[in-house]
Amino acid sequence: MSRIPELTDTLFVGDRSGEDLYHRVFVVSAFSGITNLLLEHKKTGEPGVYAMFANDDNDHSWLGALTRVAEAMTEAHEAILSHDEDRVKADAFVRDRISGARSVLLDLRRLCSYGHFRLASHMLIVRELLSGLGEAHSAYVTMLHLQRHGVNACFVDLSGWRDETECTLSERIAHGLDNVDLTRQMPIVTGYAQCSEGLMQEYDRGYSEVTFSALAAHSGAREAIIHKEFHLSSADPKLVGEDAVRKIGHTNYDVADQLSNLGMEAIHPNAAKTLRQAGIPLRVTNAFDPGDPGTLIDDTPGGKPGVEIVTGLNVVALELFEPDMVGVKGYDSTTLEALTRHKVRIVSKTSNANTITHYVEAPLKTVRRVIRELESAYPSAQLSARNLAVVSAIGRDLSGLKAFSRGLAALEEAGIDVIAAHQTPRNVDIQFIVARDQADHAVGVLHSTLVGHKQPQTAREAA
Repeated sequence: MSRIPELTDTLFVGDRSGEDLYHRVFVVSAFSGITNLLLEHKKTGEPGVYAMFANDDNDHSWLGALTRVAEAMTEAHEAILSHDEDRVKADAFVRDRISGARSVLLDLRRLCSYGHFRLASHMLIVRELLSGLGEAHSAYVTMLHLQRHGVNACFVDLSGWRDETECTLSERIAHGLDNVDLTRQMPIVTGYAQCSEGLMQEYDRGYSEVTFSALAAHSGAREAIIHKEFHLSSADPKLVGEDAVRKIGHTNYDVADQLSNLGMEAIHPNAAKTLRQAGIPLRVTNAFDPGDPGTLIDDTPGGKPGVEIVTGLNVVALELFEPDMVGVKGYDSTTLEALTRHKVRIVSKTSNANTITHYVEAPLKTVRRVIRELESAYPSAQLSARNLAVVSAIGRDLSGLKAFSRGLAALEEAGIDVIAAHQTPRNVDIQFIVARDQADHAVGVLHSTLVGHKQPQTAREAA
């Protein structure tokens, strides 16, 4: 979003004119770094306004953090808006939203100083309020920029700012688009939408894709497009080299779900479900390569078998070993309940007669809490946790490729110790469990072996 001037030349306008500019709806995220300042840093965990407000010990450090957000917002739009009048409008917008949020949080803090009110019960609402500030600012600035460049853009604020009505996501979207004429207006819509479902409770910072898919379904879109800074490729170019990767071009929602499970999200699974049920294909494009159609994701089954992408994810292996497990029910369900209670996401799992291993995406300290709980439930069981990585080869149809055995052989030849590996009968992914410090190397080896070279002829093709 910080590159709006470039996007105007390639995406918003490009070679379009007149009515061709319209019949499109854009859902935008916040400017780079703003949501980190509002909530907490996504990678480092450094506290933002939300985290400081939640842990405030009367030092009001969150007030200073909110001021820093205002300064960052101002810097962001000053780098984009070239006209003084537009900058004045954007400055006023930031002042209104930041001062409004400051007043709300101060009032809430005062209210919760009375014994009848508990701050903890309001923190999810606070998180949603703060998060919506970033998208609203980005959408408003985008509208100002486009209007200055001759586009009849309009700001559609779904964040519920100073709106006392209670409505569902569908109702919020319907109200937002009520007075918009798509034949002659270009709506710039906030990625965050305030609604009774509570998007952040379910999706936290992944809510914009849910808003995007719901809006596509509501409007009966011909196609939903996610614009990224890069193409959806066969691997991370930083790991295997830009010359080695291939643009996927065409895949299906099954592959998209596998990518999401491995943290390489083309789109959130629930957002994909909405599009799939509405019969709307998804296209992932490089916003700065307007002549390329990107990658189309739909319900089309795989044609020629092949590995389409190789990716990896750091996990913790939670292993429960119990000699007395054989023939006894309950171990698996108890483990699942504990993982759910501690909000630990399961990436994959394996089991045999007396061992259940869950590969999970969570901090090690959280997994240790799960272990303590399971040790209380099963005193004679042996539980352990290891930092590992899952490296997966994914494709619409992997049948007949011998990708499992070829992958194992290539990893062994490269000196990479495979701790575990498995493939399901559905034949859409193969998972190799390796040490974390060997994960990047494993991605490169598997990509070279399964994607980079010519795919072997399957028995079906040979026949």
